Amino acid sequence: MGSNQPPPFENVNLFTSDPPLREAVSLAGVDAKDLAMFGADYGSAETMELGRLANENPPRLRVFEPNGERADRVEFHPAWHALMRKSMAAGLHDSTGDIVERAARLYMATQIEAGHVCPLTMTNAAGAALKAAPEILDAWRPYTTARDYDGAFSPWFTKKSAMLGMGMTERQSGTDVRATITEAKPNNGHYEITGHKWFLSAPMSDGFLVLAQAPAGLTCFLLPRFRPDGGVNALRLQRLKDKLGNRSNASAEVEFIGAYAERVGAEGEGVRTILNMVQLTRLDCAIAAAGQMRFGLALAVHHARHRLVFGRPLIEQPLMRAVLADLALSSEANTALVFRLARAYASPLDGAYARLMTPAVKYLVTKMAPAFIYETLECLGGNGYVEDFPMARLYREAPLNAIWEGSGNVMALDVLRVLRKDDAGVVDALAGACGAPGEAAADEIRRLASGEDVEAHARIIAERLARLAALAALHEANGALAEAYARGPHATWGARDLGAAQGLVLSRALAD
Repeated sequence: MGSNQPPPFENVNLFTSDPPLREAVSLAGVDAKDLAMFGADYGSAETMELGRLANENPPRLRVFEPNGERADRVEFHPAWHALMRKSMAAGLHDSTGDIVERAARLYMATQIEAGHVCPLTMTNAAGAALKAAPEILDAWRPYTTARDYDGAFSPWFTKKSAMLGMGMTERQSGTDVRATITEAKPNNGHYEITGHKWFLSAPMSDGFLVLAQAPAGLTCFLLPRFRPDGGVNALRLQRLKDKLGNRSNASAEVEFIGAYAERVGAEGEGVRTILNMVQLTRLDCAIAAAGQMRFGLALAVHHARHRLVFGRPLIEQPLMRAVLADLALSSEANTALVFRLARAYASPLDGAYARLMTPAVKYLVTKMAPAFIYETLECLGGNGYVEDFPMARLYREAPLNAIWEGSGNVMALDVLRVLRKDDAGVVDALAGACGAPGEAAADEIRRLASGEDVEAHARIIAERLARLAALAALHEANGALAEAYARGPHATWGARDLGAAQGLVLSRALAD
């Protein structure tokens, strides 16, 4: 008699086994051949092993050299560098090409190892902020778009490529970045920054976009790791954060002691400038969360296909089929939604959709991830709760994207901010694509948005809007499933009767 343990989930093509992803990219006219090669590479046992090693051997901070001089370096396991090399070669740090194709690669890469995606996301998004300083952008762009990874600790202008990180929050100011106390003083064409950051993302980067108080107010700066003369800049890394998840990636506390920096945008316009970057990182948060939920679903379906319970495969048990089908439907909706948003960034005609839906989509998709991935973990039983399998790491990763780049309340309030200005007919267009359920949802959104207690209802509005957009995206991607999705969410997966749609959605959950 066999062990009744499913075989390892490895050597699977993450693209060809995912029909909703294939359909999402086909709507944008993306060539699937290269994505299929990428999916085979990242779904290989070798790449999955790199993800395991990078997380089981987290980065270490070296504060001092043996001779007592400051080092302020972060050291990584070779698996981290291998993943960075692989993903930079694939262009995950650069969306100047096809935005939807990059989104598909990101969606797959984060399933295998999420931590290394952080510096890639920030490097990609930083260009949007640097547009406020064209000379700086022109100098850095050849390095930040190069695809030959260079992890050396040396001046950015001597390297084959460069990465960019970010530091905004301080001890006394999280969401309220206007409470920043770090100071920037002009000095012969540049600035010297003195202060601290409570979270410096990707401290191994070659430069950082930071906020500091200049004479005219809060301002955005590019603070390089090395000064123009080649000397190490005055950053003092205090410690690395001991995080719940995302353990392969470093996040640091840092002090600046008269650190060299160059202004990005006008003084006093720091929030406006850096928000151009944050919009893109929020898009990546939503894509990554959808990808991670997809991977949890794939692990659960794989387990259920190979596990015998009461004499037949677990996936043939009626209640497990109901749970997996409900999860698969939610995953399909999330995938359709995040790729509809990615397409909006690829089209200048979709600017209004991108402005309104970015915070709404990030709100819904990232906040669904922890509960969704828990449910997929439960499908594995005890195997899901031990570190021998990838599900435990996936579960620890799940809350991050909802916290990073604006938590749920921030996203909901951003939705209100855009609605108050003008939604440019986006809500009406979504409602029109969804028939009667769409009109009912749009009416509720308008009623709540015009009420006296609008801020207290901000989360309701954000969720209704995102679910309306997901329904519209499903109508476009796979109309046969839209009716089932329109029946609405329930407190737990498996509590929604999908009727005839159950078999269809399960057949698409993990293609052979």
